[in-house]
Amino acid sequence: MIYKASEFVFVPPPVISRARRVLIKPNAISPAPYPFSTSRETLGHIIESIKKVSDADIIILEGNPSGESVYPIYQALGYDFPRVLMLDVRDCIWVEVENPLPHPFVVTTFWVPNVVLSSDYLISVAPFRLVGGSPCFSIPNLLSLLPVSKYKTSSAGGWGSLYQLGIEQVIADLYFTLPFDLGIVDARQKFVGRSDDPTQGEVEECGRIIIGEPYEVDVEAAKVAGIQSTYLELIKIGKAELGE
Repeated sequence: MIYKASEFVFVPPPVISRARRVLIKPNAISPAPYPFSTSRETLGHIIESIKKVSDADIIILEGNPSGESVYPIYQALGYDFPRVLMLDVRDCIWVEVENPLPHPFVVTTFWVPNVVLSSDYLISVAPFRLVGGSPCFSIPNLLSLLPVSKYKTSSAGGWGSLYQLGIEQVIADLYFTLPFDLGIVDARQKFVGRSDDPTQGEVEECGRIIIGEPYEVDVEAAKVAGIQSTYLELIKIGKAELGE
């Protein structure tokens, strides 16, 4: 699950060879490069590895917190992969999906892009980023799949209504509602952002790649970072409720 970055080779799970559509969710909410955003190098390696074993359509999907187009961010980050469909959450058809938890923490249904539901394999690729002590690992990375227009509380965009509910609880609910197959945290470097400007901060060498089931990946990433995170504790409670 944890690899030395220098030795990491992405080996697609066998199920990908039978998939018709693989969706990759990077963290590309800002033109700030890695280690704030998902690395083009890492994305490219994953994409090329998938192409070697599968003829599946590969989709990259992200949303801009401002509600504006995400394509300028893709361009700034160098996301120009051949034969890969680049999509913007705001341009998708959204459907309301029910939270499968018998007792959701705060959100009973989420609006999500239909393309997520129609994909056969879902991968979240996140940087090793902390802002104000809060991580953005593979599960919090899913937040920007939610359409800003459904959840904003101001013209500035964002997901204000979800933050008002308690973002840790929202992330836990999102984990169960959007069950991604694979999480990858690119921890070659650790980024600790400033609270007043999350794109600015300190960078530390870490030299690791963490890969596996998203909850397990985020638990390991939290251990490496030396932090505890409420959403991980809540997911543990939710798993117990589902008998997992």
